[in-house]
Amino acid sequence: MHAPIPPPQQMAMGQQPAMSGGVPLPHSQYPFPLTGYEMPPVAMGYGGPIPYGVAVPYMQGPPPPSKPPMDVADHPDLFIPKPVEEFLPRFRRQIRDKNIPEILNSYEVEFNKLSDRWFTEDPWPVVEQVVTLDSGMADDEVFITLYKELYFRHIYAKHKPTIDHRYNSFSNYCDLFNLILNTEEPIDLELPQKWLWDIIDEFIYQFQTFIQFRGKLKTRTAEEILSLKENQKMWNIHSVLNVLYSLIAKSNINQQLELNLAGETPAPGVFGGHSLYKELGYYGLIGLLRLHTQLGDYHQALQSVSNIQLSKKVLAVTRVPAAHISLYYFVGFCYFMMRRYKDTVRTFSNIIVFIQRAKQHFQPKSFQLDLVLKQNEQMLSILAMLISLSPQHVDEVVNSQLKHERYTDKMAKMQKGDLKTFEEMFTFACPKFMSPIPPDYDSLPENYNKEPTRYQCSLFLAEVEQQLIIPTIRSYLKFYTTMPISKLASFMEVDEPTLREQLLRFKHKTRTLVSTTKGVKHLSGELQSSSDLDFYIDGDMIHIADTKVARRYGDFFIRQINKLEEIAGRGN
Repeated sequence: MHAPIPPPQQMAMGQQPAMSGGVPLPHSQYPFPLTGYEMPPVAMGYGGPIPYGVAVPYMQGPPPPSKPPMDVADHPDLFIPKPVEEFLPRFRRQIRDKNIPEILNSYEVEFNKLSDRWFTEDPWPVVEQVVTLDSGMADDEVFITLYKELYFRHIYAKHKPTIDHRYNSFSNYCDLFNLILNTEEPIDLELPQKWLWDIIDEFIYQFQTFIQFRGKLKTRTAEEILSLKENQKMWNIHSVLNVLYSLIAKSNINQQLELNLAGETPAPGVFGGHSLYKELGYYGLIGLLRLHTQLGDYHQALQSVSNIQLSKKVLAVTRVPAAHISLYYFVGFCYFMMRRYKDTVRTFSNIIVFIQRAKQHFQPKSFQLDLVLKQNEQMLSILAMLISLSPQHVDEVVNSQLKHERYTDKMAKMQKGDLKTFEEMFTFACPKFMSPIPPDYDSLPENYNKEPTRYQCSLFLAEVEQQLIIPTIRSYLKFYTTMPISKLASFMEVDEPTLREQLLRFKHKTRTLVSTTKGVKHLSGELQSSSDLDFYIDGDMIHIADTKVARRYGDFFIRQINKLEEIAGRGN
């Protein structure tokens, strides 16, 4: 580990970086401490090369050009309600005492109730007000940083964040991750797993919204564009990647997962044995999967979570359902874009069944429940597109949802080759793609933020056009065991050379990798046919074989009998 960098002179609580004529301070005078922690190699740099094995600060960039600190005395209307005055000191004590059950209740229940009661129109109190509520709070850097994380998250969720909010939230994440990473010993802090996941998830979400914000140049003011041009290192892709890779390396999580899969006892090390670092490292892997997927690098995305096992046993014991739902969604989407349809069906089927059982455990009317339900609909939409292109057997629970009229009508159109419906379904089901490269602020391109999604959609539609002929060929072949090429050519109304080319395309497009590693090493697999029939050509004759496995009705009846006995037992 590199020698720690001496921390710069600390600023008074709530003090903002000094500004001169609106120009940010030089990076050397930036008041947020920077770590010298060595970043692991990044396989692929976005927007420029990333040094391999070079010690770089994981947070870079000038300070946010923010407004002068608010003088609370000048704003008597900004009062703190009595329940909030009682809540915040109590919340601080819970964090200081590491009382996980009470922290979770305050974080997940009380904070949301107070937000709905008092802060539907306005944000939570600023830090300058909060530190007056309890003695010593102004010196509690950990609590203040965590409070500001919730403060900005509430603004993003309930209000419209300004460019200052975006910059200042980034700066607060600088503080938070510096507290965690820039230390010789693990930080004396424990938080609920759900909060740790939300920190990683929100960090990437705010990066995503900033990318979209700067891409909508037609709606930006001249001042905002000038600020974006002068602060291009704010929410920089390298900064976000460095945070995730640093958390993963610090926690030693990949080595721990590998040893667990091998049945060996892991040696987590000083940081990896601490629950805070272990959980952040684990969720950092899922965050890296999401980020690479949104950047369009599906291979690197799957490589990021190659040591995380996708299995029903892991889902059954998860304490943070939202994290694993996100994991399955992005893994399944990567499989879909890589034309690994059997793996897509397996991945989505498992998580959709899980969602039906787990959604009752989410807070009602919460944004997380809305997100989970939306991801459920997105996965069903992807399966509808997939089945229209390549018919697959799916779980009964999934099949019953696909029979809803919202999907049956669109599936009928897609099976007829309606590219417009494919485009609509893909645009709804895909994640929000991002470009890591800032736009040319001088040329002002219109809707630049939509370009990455349009590009990925064009790639998908090109793939669909190549596969549209496959269902037609399949519909003829499934009625025969042998068939002359000339006969099929007459059915297809094409000449024999063109038909041979189409048959070759059929073989190529239905021959894909299928995972055989029991939910890990997601890039590996063996070549199998994704179609329910196979064929070969001998001279001028096509020989067809039905590869569809007969359905096992016994398992279905056994499950129904067990459910009936369970219901009868409850009645007694």
